[in-house]
Amino acid sequence: MFQFLIDTLVRTSDLALVALGLSMVYGLVKFPNIAHVQYAMLGAYLSYLFHSLGLPMALAIAVSCCATGALTLLMHLLVFRRLLRSGPAITMIGSLALAMLVVAVTLGVAGSFPLMYKLPLSAPLVIGEVRIGYTQLYALGTTVLLLALFAGLLFYTRTGRAMRALSSNRALAAASGLNAESITRLVNFSSGALAALGGSMLAMTSGAHVNLGYDMLLPVFAAAILGGLGNPLGAVAGAFLIALTETVVTNLNFGWMFGKTVAFLPVAYISAASFLILLLALLFKPYGLFDREVRRV
Repeated sequence: MFQFLIDTLVRTSDLALVALGLSMVYGLVKFPNIAHVQYAMLGAYLSYLFHSLGLPMALAIAVSCCATGALTLLMHLLVFRRLLRSGPAITMIGSLALAMLVVAVTLGVAGSFPLMYKLPLSAPLVIGEVRIGYTQLYALGTTVLLLALFAGLLFYTRTGRAMRALSSNRALAAASGLNAESITRLVNFSSGALAALGGSMLAMTSGAHVNLGYDMLLPVFAAAILGGLGNPLGAVAGAFLIALTETVVTNLNFGWMFGKTVAFLPVAYISAASFLILLLALLFKPYGLFDREVRRV
């Protein structure tokens, strides 16, 4: 039972930061940025690059987050801000085109072979019947810490109140004297940094590869939609529900249905199970499970 919970939390940490950043941006600019998951892939490659140049792993990830955040902000200023004048649908299509360009450039520069981080080998931490790798433990701890800091920022600082005000009613918030553009820039930079961090931590166990963004696209968007697009903490809760569903599917023994001792579903069915939960939820809650805007402004 405890191993099941740990596996769920580890998978949640893989999705939560990327889904959080996606939902943050949607709350302000009101379009789903498909390229967001490719920022996670790019961050993983940059972390590998800086680590291979001799930087400690933690510092390499930090530099990668800053570089990816700066690129995200640059894309907002040069591409998405102009596309938004034509509406969210055109902007979403533009984000798909940008995602393809990021993958193509990365594939041309780094190749298709996964790049594994050169980390020291260590035995997993064993507590009773529970096993967890130290890399996964560090990723889980980092995710929990950042989520706590973000919740504090969102609810107990002027910047957080401004973000929620802009998300609820941008025109009214701007008329009240808030600098909407500066806050939007801050959120875009932060979302890119969070995506790079999430991608880098995932790549520490799976390696940096060009399909990393594609592998995260469906579960991350499912988590963001399930939590209510524009609700960052709802996206984290959605990530937990998606991770819970995936873990249940991979751990259930369906042998009793086929008269066999052991029968598990193939890994390919994980996404299907996640989207079944999403479909059922949206049938009853079309705007997600946590669709109410945060009102503590």
